[in-house]
Amino acid sequence: MLDGPTLLAHGIGGRQDLPIPFSYALAAAVITLVVTFALLGALWREPRFTGRLTGRPLPRPLATLLDSRGFRVALRVVGVLVTGYVAMAAIFGRDDALNPTPYVVYILFWVGLPFASLILGPVWRLLNPLRTLHGGLARLMGADPRDGLRPVPAGLGYWPAAAGLFAFVWLELVAPDRATLPVLRTWFALYAGVNLLAAAYFGARWFDRCDAFEAYSCLVARLAPIGRRSDGMLALRNPLAGLAATPPAPGLVAVVCVLLGSTAFDGFSNSTTWFRLSEEAPLPGMAVGTLGLLSFIVAAAVTFSAAAMLAGRLGHAGRRRLPRLFAHSVIPIVVGYVVAHYFSLFVFEGQRAVILLADPLGNGANWLGTANRGVDFSVLTPTTIAVTQVLAVVLGHVVGVAAAHEQAVRLFPRRQALAGQVPLLVVMVGYTLAGLTLLFAA
Repeated sequence: MLDGPTLLAHGIGGRQDLPIPFSYALAAAVITLVVTFALLGALWREPRFTGRLTGRPLPRPLATLLDSRGFRVALRVVGVLVTGYVAMAAIFGRDDALNPTPYVVYILFWVGLPFASLILGPVWRLLNPLRTLHGGLARLMGADPRDGLRPVPAGLGYWPAAAGLFAFVWLELVAPDRATLPVLRTWFALYAGVNLLAAAYFGARWFDRCDAFEAYSCLVARLAPIGRRSDGMLALRNPLAGLAATPPAPGLVAVVCVLLGSTAFDGFSNSTTWFRLSEEAPLPGMAVGTLGLLSFIVAAAVTFSAAAMLAGRLGHAGRRRLPRLFAHSVIPIVVGYVVAHYFSLFVFEGQRAVILLADPLGNGANWLGTANRGVDFSVLTPTTIAVTQVLAVVLGHVVGVAAAHEQAVRLFPRRQALAGQVPLLVVMVGYTLAGLTLLFAA
């Protein structure tokens, strides 16, 4: 069932759809990063997002609405109702190609979550049905949802989220029968059980960094145009200000590398090279896929961590904590890859998901009035997709270079700040070339 969405995951554009030769696009991408690096070194010599109230406050009526209890309760109700609707299709619907559950999980949810977070902020924090369910049960027992039997250990950080994200991308990219209802029901039942038990023990603060999807949403939301200032006010802000305020918690490097490596593996797994390697490998297909996925994630972690630690050596700063301190600069790169790989999937197959949701039980119903519609493939041309893919990758890396520069001038002495960034620049150039090549590989 996933064959169609998998092919569309990288868009229907290709090298032949670019308005310039592909080699020119690669050269332009590299030149853009190098020029950005040079301009930042010449013009941005002091940190700009350190402890100041950055951002223009939203108009008071709008801020009051967004912060109101009624608005937040309404979003929680929406999250529960939508989850219940999809769960009905997953439990009682027919397990065939017309069941909407796989499309909702892999397209509207997994692809739509970072898109919504990039535009609206950390939306999953309010829509998360597990947080809502835990909060409701805690209040029924007369307890504060934030309190658990013990606090979340500081050293835990994002590690549970990294594990949860790896479990999901393994399900999406490797697991056999991943689009069948029994597999999806089992995975999400286990995921819900683990997180609800952990929240009962640690309190609602567990969801802040340990719930995989909420952590993912909140990290992407660092780039959202609306965020909170240090005084708690909602404001229009520079996305770099949101990135600079990302807490360097344990496991943050693991999270961004799982996202970065899995997206790269998704692109590589559709290449003829991967098909040949899979057929020639002496191991079962699931083992080969798991090793391939792990290899890309480990490669992302090793290259980034090595570059960050080398940056510390060139910048005469401590090296061991630097990967964590620079990890936020990978977030825009991840977002750029996600947009490049999946936005056409979301536009095209997202329509199919809404069509199928009209008949969740497969009995001929048309509850949403969309059952008789078809997918409109004319909304995006192959050239538009191809150009957007290149721009998304390059822009993500440009923002990543700027975020790394801000952190370097904050951490390193002025004379060493530029030299310290060179290893990170080299790695980001490598990511750019690899990302574009995977996107447009024939």
